[in-house]
Amino acid sequence: MLRLLVHAWERRLASVTTDRIVRPFDWGLEWIPSDGHPPETKEADALGSWVAEVMADTDRFFTPPPTDTYRLTQTADGERLLTFSSAFPTPHPANNTVYCRYFPASRGSVRGPAVLVLPQWNAGPEGHVGLCRILSWSGLNALRLSLPYHDQRMPPELHRADYIVSSNVARTVQICRQAVLDARRAIWWLAGQGHERIGILGTSLGSCLALLTTAHEPLIRAEALNHISPHFADVVWRGLSTEHVREGLNGHIELDLLRALWKPISPRWYLERVRDRRTLLVYGRYDLTFPVDLSEDLVREFRERQIPHELSVLRCGHYSSGKAPFKFIDAWILTRFLRNALAT
Repeated sequence: MLRLLVHAWERRLASVTTDRIVRPFDWGLEWIPSDGHPPETKEADALGSWVAEVMADTDRFFTPPPTDTYRLTQTADGERLLTFSSAFPTPHPANNTVYCRYFPASRGSVRGPAVLVLPQWNAGPEGHVGLCRILSWSGLNALRLSLPYHDQRMPPELHRADYIVSSNVARTVQICRQAVLDARRAIWWLAGQGHERIGILGTSLGSCLALLTTAHEPLIRAEALNHISPHFADVVWRGLSTEHVREGLNGHIELDLLRALWKPISPRWYLERVRDRRTLLVYGRYDLTFPVDLSEDLVREFRERQIPHELSVLRCGHYSSGKAPFKFIDAWILTRFLRNALAT
């Protein structure tokens, strides 16, 4: 009975958004290097070869060059804003500057533990700001990063952040990669401010990106992953929030091939790289956006590989985790973990 009630609630919350657009399918070959493939190569084969090269050296794929473009400013009301250049330039100039909001700890050392916060897909400018303030009140310095094609980074032709998760196969990989590159530069800025104990918190899409970042960034000591799945493709294929993306994929690609081509952005392939970090896994028992069996599969992978982790299961769904009382429970679980994990 509870499952039926929460599922109905989830569908009502999802239906509030009415501006989802079914975009045409595209392999997105213009988003990958064009050298090395004969002109007659099939699109899927060309992408497959590129993915194989990426997976052979993911450190190279997910490591940005250093930058000296960091700018920290303060508004009239005291808010602190950090900007810097993205390491992955896109055709949209607005998307090529990274925007972060910085929330210094309200107690303890300003050079004490810090957390990079990656909100969910299509989060608005205020998304996770309340959570950042809770982290700050708890003695953690919080840096909220706007994901690619979100907030100020969204070009005028978009109303939603469609380019980071879409039926354009290669673009989805590259923009998620851009998010990881941006996150690593943000981590480097925190380290440059004297923060030695650094964690990362991601929700939904941000959770996936947080694990990818942790897997490639040795400065991160702890990761709090809020809504989880081992495979990027399966969430898009089956999730409530991505039904319009699935519609664009239908008839053009099968799930097995999509899963293979989105391997670089799927957590499943990086679990051994987070073995030496503190990890919190959180999912909703009645989630329709990140189907529960996918979340359970990732937990099972952690257990079978004996990778240290903590687990919390919320009695809600995906959208409802952002509603009272679950948003307060979730925030408490995430904050408590990070405070403890970064304490020493």
